[in-house]
Amino acid sequence: MLKGKTALVTGSTSGIGLATARALAEAGCNIVINGFGDKAAIEKQRTGLEKDFGIKALYSAADMSKPAEIVAMIGEVEKNFGSLDVLVNNAGIQFVANIEDFPPEKWDAVIAVNLSSSFHTIRAAVPGMKRRKWGRIINIASAHGLVASGQKVAYVSAKHGLVGMTKVVAIETANSGITCNAICPGWVLTTLVQKQIDDRAKASGKSVRDEEIALLSEKQPMHQFTKPEGIGSLAVFLCSDGAATITGAAYSIDGGWVAQ
Repeated sequence: MLKGKTALVTGSTSGIGLATARALAEAGCNIVINGFGDKAAIEKQRTGLEKDFGIKALYSAADMSKPAEIVAMIGEVEKNFGSLDVLVNNAGIQFVANIEDFPPEKWDAVIAVNLSSSFHTIRAAVPGMKRRKWGRIINIASAHGLVASGQKVAYVSAKHGLVGMTKVVAIETANSGITCNAICPGWVLTTLVQKQIDDRAKASGKSVRDEEIALLSEKQPMHQFTKPEGIGSLAVFLCSDGAATITGAAYSIDGGWVAQ
């Protein structure tokens, strides 16, 4: 379906981003991964994409808090592959505190990575997509792009902003062969979340499953985590011909979190 097209996934050296990159590679895309981490581990991921799916994969170390590096990354993708067809904005960071205790520098950092970076990637990618009359932009937002939780003022503000940006870009590109949508996950079982559950179980003396249910129940009626691979599958669908007229949408994949 996507054979010969090129996808850039920001923040894709682990978790949701890596799973999405792998899903797009399986669908035929050449891949550019991006993010921080151990160089040897990243190289193993890059070569693994090529070996597992028979595509070409590159790595960009662009810092998503630095606009000049973002623009340069988009240029390098187009130079190396001839086009950037699928853009997945996934990079994100988190900081938790009550608003009166929230350091301004942490606000600036979260907004820069979780919101402004997507403005810079989309701004740089859209001209080429318009010339080719085809493009898919997918913004990984969050349930927190639709509803709020305490102590997450920067994260919630950024994710709400990302959903709004999605709608604006969708309207502006509606007749250009481009779609722009947001994916809004709830609880996703990542390595960090698993550690949180294991620590809770150790402290409480309860089973890991009991602590999973307790954690999930704080927000979701469904006692099941979303898997990163499920988010990747949804991203692939949004790139398909079947989704050609889906644009400006915010897809919840959250175990019923925002249905309440």
